[in-house]
Amino acid sequence: MKKICTSFHEAVADIHDGATLMVGGFGLCGIPENLILALVEKGVKDLTVISNNCGVDDWGLGLLLKNKQIKKMVGSYVGENKEFERQVLTGEIEVELIPQGTLAEKIRAGGAGIPAFFTPAGVGTPIAEGKETRVFDGKEYLLEEALTADFSLVRAWKGDKMGNLIYHKTARNFNPMIAAAGKTTIAEVESLYETGEFDPNIIHTPSIYVQVLIEGEQEKRIERLTVRK
Repeated sequence: MKKICTSFHEAVADIHDGATLMVGGFGLCGIPENLILALVEKGVKDLTVISNNCGVDDWGLGLLLKNKQIKKMVGSYVGENKEFERQVLTGEIEVELIPQGTLAEKIRAGGAGIPAFFTPAGVGTPIAEGKETRVFDGKEYLLEEALTADFSLVRAWKGDKMGNLIYHKTARNFNPMIAAAGKTTIAEVESLYETGEFDPNIIHTPSIYVQVLIEGEQEKRIERLTVRK
């Protein structure tokens, strides 16, 4: 049995000023939207956030950004967020942009206990500045260090009371690797089940990676809705 919270404010109660957070999702797909809202209301500040992107202006991590709660953003995509662009250009926020595959592997490595790895992505670009390179089989590779976080916030479709998680289709995205890379992982689930109800073969995140659970209904906004006329 893991800690099962009855409110989202309780779920984020231990997240403190200056914490490093990893946040699951890709665009607005699979984001732990209620946990993010609880952080906005809590008012924690000086956060370092590691996530693929920073939401949009009025939803997801964009709400923390708008509220000036993020000190540093580590991600792979800045688009779709005018406030993010404004803060970057005015120097109000520190940003570390990482190629998307490299970001995913840095997080995966952190969860696996691998301190660093070599990749060809970024060789010969500003990303390589100050980093070690080595040649393997005549090709140059760049050393990238793993990422971990004080807290990981993830969103799952189903979870059981032991903390085993199942994600829904593309909402799986960064969530499994982020769940593994946080010292404390807080999982927002759409439906919570009794332990033993899941077939072990369909579990995406084993319970060992999850410390806190909270069940809640998600709004699931669409980032850019396109329909036929």
